[in-house]
Amino acid sequence: MTVALMWEARAVQGRGEELLAWARAQELAVRPLRRETFRAPQDRVLVITWWDAEFDAELPELPEPTGELVSRAVHRWRFESVGTELPHQA
Repeated sequence: MTVALMWEARAVQGRGEELLAWARAQELAVRPLRRETFRAPQDRVLVITWWDAEFDAELPELPEPTGELVSRAVHRWRFESVGTELPHQA
């Protein structure tokens, strides 16, 4: 089974690049199958990691940033993959 962990944080206004750099520098104890990092307006950063594991498995996750880098607590979600679809070719 493939499980995706999503980690999303919102930086204090104007510190989005700093939060992005912090998230990218975080090492996990175990390497995931895949890891992607995204940014969005309002200084948001999203990290998705994919794992070959059961849904409720103990998996390493990115921590909460320390100090006053974020404007609220980190949001975390866990999803189970139900398949991959390829784009339709005309």
